[in-house]
Amino acid sequence: MTVILLRHGRSVANTAHTLAGRTPGVDLDDRGRAQARDLIDRVAGLPIAALVRSPLRRCGATLEPLSAQLGLDPVLDDRLVEVDYGAWTGRSLAELATEPLWRVVQQQPSAAVFPDGEGLAAVQSRAVAAVREHDGRLAEAAGHDVLWIACTHGDVIKSVLADALGAHLDSFQRIVADPASMSVIRYTPARPFVLHVNHTGAELAAVLGKTAETPGPAAGDAPVGGSTD
Repeated sequence: MTVILLRHGRSVANTAHTLAGRTPGVDLDDRGRAQARDLIDRVAGLPIAALVRSPLRRCGATLEPLSAQLGLDPVLDDRLVEVDYGAWTGRSLAELATEPLWRVVQQQPSAAVFPDGEGLAAVQSRAVAAVREHDGRLAEAAGHDVLWIACTHGDVIKSVLADALGAHLDSFQRIVADPASMSVIRYTPARPFVLHVNHTGAELAAVLGKTAETPGPAAGDAPVGGSTD
């Protein structure tokens, strides 16, 4: 199965440089709404079989135009929700950068646990489990490889990418996942293949070199069973 990890469009919290976390009702700004509309053209020609998203408003707003275009109702999964930043929620990034924990988050995120919140290691565990579970469910239902979208949040995406790359969580700050970016992972019986990271351009199909079929791994690394249907 192949998943497109889509970060929500730019939000009002991104613009204000605050840590929104799980604050309810945080919506997209004007740029974010334009990014949501642009998704229709960016994935044109790709056989998107399912949409799964974080329950937060900014992810719902990001998928609304694409959902209407494709006629697919997004599935909500709490395991794809934003990090529970606890007492850090709603504070400015400039203020948080002065906290001793900030250095831990940047240099050893596997040890970071937010006050009255959750740890980044737990975030990675729940998010990877969610992605792999949806992969299995969609494969079983379709009987063949499918391409699907998971709309979630920056730190969640970076943690899933680190796992797919076989990298320690402490390296996840080296990965960039901008608002409205798409990162692509193909899961096979042998291993995950990271096909693209932080795509923010026009047509994703052109980057993947595919239009009518699900993206596959590089030549010589095909999963058991050969090419996709």
